[in-house]
Amino acid sequence: MSSTETASTRKTSPRTRWTSTDIGLIAVFAALVAASTLIPGIPVGALGVPITLQTLTVILTGLVLGGGRAFAAVGLYTLLGFAGLPIFSGGRSGLGILATPSAGYIIAFPLAAAATGWLAAIVIRKTVKYRAVFLFAAAMISTIVLIHGLGVLGFMVNGKFDFAKAFLADLPYYPGDTIKNVLAAIIAVSLHKAFPDILVRRVK
Repeated sequence: MSSTETASTRKTSPRTRWTSTDIGLIAVFAALVAASTLIPGIPVGALGVPITLQTLTVILTGLVLGGGRAFAAVGLYTLLGFAGLPIFSGGRSGLGILATPSAGYIIAFPLAAAATGWLAAIVIRKTVKYRAVFLFAAAMISTIVLIHGLGVLGFMVNGKFDFAKAFLADLPYYPGDTIKNVLAAIIAVSLHKAFPDILVRRVK
C-alpha cells in the first residue's frame, strides 16, 4: 500500500476471529504493560499515587491491537496482578489494591485500552494523512474520560476526597499523560506503517 493511497480506495475487512498471531500479540502486549512497571514511578500528591509508564503501554496497546485484543491483553495483565503476581506499580499485587487510591486507574486500564483500540480502528480504516494526530486524539479521549475519570472516582471512594479535591489530586497526571500519548501515537503510526495488517486486514 503506497503512502499516497487515499482512504476511499483502501479496502479492509474486520477481524472476525483471533488467530495464533493474535493470541501471541495479546501475550506480548500484556507482558509489555507488566514490564513497564519495572521502571520506578514518581509519587505525586498526598496519596502518593505514582506517575508510571503504565498508561503509555496501555494506550499503545489499544492503538496497535484494536479494541478486543487490547482489552484482552490489558485485562490479562490486570487479572494476573489480582491473582498475586507483583506486576502493579511498586511491585504490588492482589485484590487488596482495589482498596487503595490507585484502584480507579487500574480498573480503567482495560477499558481505556479497549476504547482507544475501537477509536484507533476507525482512524486506521478512514484516514491516511494526519493519522498520528487522530490517534493522539483517540488516546486523549480515552485517557481523560476513562483513566482520569475513574482515577478521580478512586480518590473519592478510597481516598475519601470530595469531587473538587479528587479532581485537583488528579490534575498533576495530565502533563505526563499528554506526553506519553504523543509518544504512543508516534510509535503506533510507525508500527502500522511497518505492519499494515496488524489492526485491520487488507482485502487482497
